[in-house]
Amino acid sequence: MYLKSIEVQGFKSFANKIVFDFHNGITGIVGPNGSGKSNVADAVRWVLGEQRVKQLRGGTMQDVIFSGTENRKPLSYAFVAITLDNTDHQLPVAYEEVTVARRLYRSGESEYLLNGTICRLKDVQELFYDTGIGKEGYSLIGQGQIDRILSTKPEESRELFDEATGIVKFKKRKKTAEKKLEDEKQNLLRVSDILSELEKQLGPLERQAEKAKEYLKKRETLKEYEVQIFLMEMEHIRAQAQKLEAAQEAAKGDLEETTRAFENTRLEYDRIEKELEGVEQKIDTAKEEASAARLEKQQLKGQIAVLKEQMRSAKASGTHFRERMADIEKELQGRREEKQQALRKKRSWTSSWPRRRKPRRRRRKRFPRWSSAWPTARPTLRTARMRSFPCWISALPSKVSCSATTPWRSRPRSVKRRWIRS
Repeated sequence: MYLKSIEVQGFKSFANKIVFDFHNGITGIVGPNGSGKSNVADAVRWVLGEQRVKQLRGGTMQDVIFSGTENRKPLSYAFVAITLDNTDHQLPVAYEEVTVARRLYRSGESEYLLNGTICRLKDVQELFYDTGIGKEGYSLIGQGQIDRILSTKPEESRELFDEATGIVKFKKRKKTAEKKLEDEKQNLLRVSDILSELEKQLGPLERQAEKAKEYLKKRETLKEYEVQIFLMEMEHIRAQAQKLEAAQEAAKGDLEETTRAFENTRLEYDRIEKELEGVEQKIDTAKEEASAARLEKQQLKGQIAVLKEQMRSAKASGTHFRERMADIEKELQGRREEKQQALRKKRSWTSSWPRRRKPRRRRRKRFPRWSSAWPTARPTLRTARMRSFPCWISALPSKVSCSATTPWRSRPRSVKRRWIRS
């Protein structure tokens, strides 16, 4: 049996996965200080079940996981696996090649693997008993361990010689057996204590047993009574069930009649509901017509009010016009009478005057129509007098639209001619 390979990943300074292959003969690992030579031995010791952190040169068990550098992040677990050649079957397994592995996470969880199968630490330790390969075996000797072996007491160095002679396994079994015997002795003491307590309780228990037997007999009698009562109740229940069945048949007949009556009522209800829907439609139509008629009525009322207002205003304006015409006629009649009186006075005056030669009539200067001086050309005294009589203007024919305040330029030509002639 010899060591074939060591696989390391994330253990101390081994960030990447590294596999060390070994062959028959002696293999040496050479390197400067701090290169990690001792970490290889620590990895072998750790995978074989070392639980003491000081032996692994660390403060806590998580210190064996690669903690990272400036250029690399720390890893979350450490993994070490060793492969042994077992062709001579020195190890008590049926495999010719045995691989023992251990994995540790930063959360504190740890597991052991034997040929890829999860196992216990105890199984790993028992596998390497009497082979010298265990964590306390003579196959692993670290720095300063030879001095420690030579300087320790004989009782402490005896373990190393026991491992070399192959009696460690039997000593472990002896210790386990002695521990089991001690546990059994303690169990026997507890059993004897329990028996002594039970012996003290034997008399009261016998009396309780007699009471229990009597209780069982009475319970059997009670069961018989209960069975009889149950049978009597069953007979009574059957009679009641028959009555209920008869009542159920009668209720079924009533239910059928009620169902038929309900169907007839439902049909009548549907018919009435349909009629009601028709009546509601008619009511809605009548409401719509009434609302339309109401709206039309309001519109007609508005139109009637407008027409009445127009008629009232027309009547008022007609009355005003009639009154105005009457006033104008009265004023015109008065003017005519004044004119007749003036003419009579004039005739009376002229008849009394001496006759003289008629003066030559001066020809009036006429202005062209396009001249701006024509409308305002030196009005005569009569013209000025006529301008001061608005009543004379109001007595003009209706076709002439002119008033006393109308400018001279905007007055009709007929009015201008009358004034000039007058």
